[in-house]
Amino acid sequence: MRPEQRLRYTAAIDRPRIELPHGKQLAVWPVVNVEHWLIDNPMPRQVLSPPTGVTMLPDVPNWAWHEYGMRVGFWRFAEVFGKLGIRPTLSVNGSVCTAYPRVAGAARDAGWEFMGHGFVQVPTHKVADQRAMIHTTVETIRGFTGDPVVGWLGPGLTETFETPDLLAEAGIRYIADFVVDDRPARLATAHGEVLTMPYTVELNDIPLSMIQFHPSEELLLRGRRQAARLIAEAASPGPLGGAKVMCVAIHPYITGVPHRIEALATLFEELAANPAVTFMQGREILDWYLASGDPT
Repeated sequence: MRPEQRLRYTAAIDRPRIELPHGKQLAVWPVVNVEHWLIDNPMPRQVLSPPTGVTMLPDVPNWAWHEYGMRVGFWRFAEVFGKLGIRPTLSVNGSVCTAYPRVAGAARDAGWEFMGHGFVQVPTHKVADQRAMIHTTVETIRGFTGDPVVGWLGPGLTETFETPDLLAEAGIRYIADFVVDDRPARLATAHGEVLTMPYTVELNDIPLSMIQFHPSEELLLRGRRQAARLIAEAASPGPLGGAKVMCVAIHPYITGVPHRIEALATLFEELAANPAVTFMQGREILDWYLASGDPT
């Protein structure tokens, strides 16, 4: 099926009002993207363009850019979230469990949710056997954490037309590649309905810092404005009223660097101090939304 066949169009003003527990109005969903970049492959993205204009392999400087995030940046994230008692969702390549067990183990032991993100950081379209890749990813993560994998974000949000069917077949219950609303929606597959999860391409440090080249403070400014607007809408009696979800998506090699980490820490400190905000993992949002009775 094409996406428009899987995902029924519903206007935001036509969706039923639903509420979060304990009078909260905004569920903040932090997503930490942790990946395994293979030195043999073209790098998924580049911070340093090649001097000759032609990428050479191995691409050591851009591989090392990402490696810094795994060695240093991730631990800054762990410190920020640990101090605030926040348990993010880890969007993780399955091979991170064996290539970077120190990182994966720290996230597991801190109670972070593991969301499948491919096996290595390669676009889904480039994978020869997509079904095998999905199953290998799910089973590797399950073996490492002891928990079932219920969520999925494609590497670079990539999918083919058959991907949702293969994900549902593997037991995935929510997919974050369809950034279409401020709360979950329902997606048809050959193996029953799954949910879309409100991931973000706007509060996401790749487009924000590496494509749009905003200064470090832009994440803080944008996060403040996004939260304020969503909370105001959630509390209103109008057609856009009712609970909202706000995702913040970050990568250790981008926001985990010294000149950006403070803006991230300030944003989450402010959100944690806001009585209208609760922090939720993807699997918690899944359970809340299914219990809400919203059929859209």
